[in-house]
Amino acid sequence: MSFPLQLLDGPRAADVPADPVAFLRRLGGPAAIRVAGRDRRRCRVVVTLLHGNEPSGLRAVHGWLRAGRLPATDALLVLGGVAAALAEPVLTRRELPGSVDLNRCFGDREPAGPAREFARAILDLIRRSEPEALVDVHNNTGHNPVYGVAPRVGDAERQLVGLFAGRVVHYDLRLGALVEETPELCPTVVVEAGRAGAPAADAAARRGLDLLLGQDDIVGSGLPVPVLELFSRPVRVEAAPGVSLAYGAGACAGAALTVAEDIDRHNFERLAPGTAMGWLAAGAPWPLVARGADGADCSRELFELVDGRLVTRRELVPIMMTTDPGIATSDCLFYAVEPS
Repeated sequence: MSFPLQLLDGPRAADVPADPVAFLRRLGGPAAIRVAGRDRRRCRVVVTLLHGNEPSGLRAVHGWLRAGRLPATDALLVLGGVAAALAEPVLTRRELPGSVDLNRCFGDREPAGPAREFARAILDLIRRSEPEALVDVHNNTGHNPVYGVAPRVGDAERQLVGLFAGRVVHYDLRLGALVEETPELCPTVVVEAGRAGAPAADAAARRGLDLLLGQDDIVGSGLPVPVLELFSRPVRVEAAPGVSLAYGAGACAGAALTVAEDIDRHNFERLAPGTAMGWLAAGAPWPLVARGADGADCSRELFELVDGRLVTRRELVPIMMTTDPGIATSDCLFYAVEPS
């Protein structure tokens, strides 16, 4: 298969369409845009749009290119899921129908195929760029503050996250995500910019991108290390196979599990034992699977059933809670983390 990424030199600001979707249409497909910086010996990488329904990184990159900024170092700007983003209705599809999640294809979990080959091409290009830092920009589908996620949380990763947010999650899962493959290469973080489509999320992504690409030095000794709120030991909480799912203000007919329709209000809250999460239909099987880094199902340690309600069994902090049934089914309900 031919290399699936277009390799483009940075366009002149005047040649970038005013609308980000028009910009994507002009690209026509996945692209890696190289912009020469003041210091050509160094490179910083920004990856975004690995999911086509997470546009804040796209809008930040588009706005930055239109502004005609000269970056402090060479910049490599990678836009991955362009086809999914352009599928109608635009910027609403995580991936194309019948396709797989691109950000689960960077390891060995996904069988060989076009998506995995594409992911490997992105990873090979990043490695050849020898970056001094990598930031992967995403959105959530529920109400969330801006936060970072990092496989390592040293001074450099804190410095990177601090350009965007005041919280960081130490991530130790193996799901096939890009950031699992690059910590040995350079300081690597994910930025979850907030809810997709929210102006505040777009503004947070752009503000951080300007700092990331504009400052002469962003990581290293002698630079301030921000004090971030730290969370760790993420557990991925999913609906068990075969469990039908709905969202509502009470138990919904025909659904084995009904999740509270405003559940995303709990993101980054400390939930006390006994906090209601939803309702289980009479006679329905146990509805959840929850796995941390060891792969063992710990769902019954975290949750229990009380009079038909699904409640927390012990204190936990949920993040990335969604109210989108499609995302909950294809990806996960949320992650549970522990404050450190």
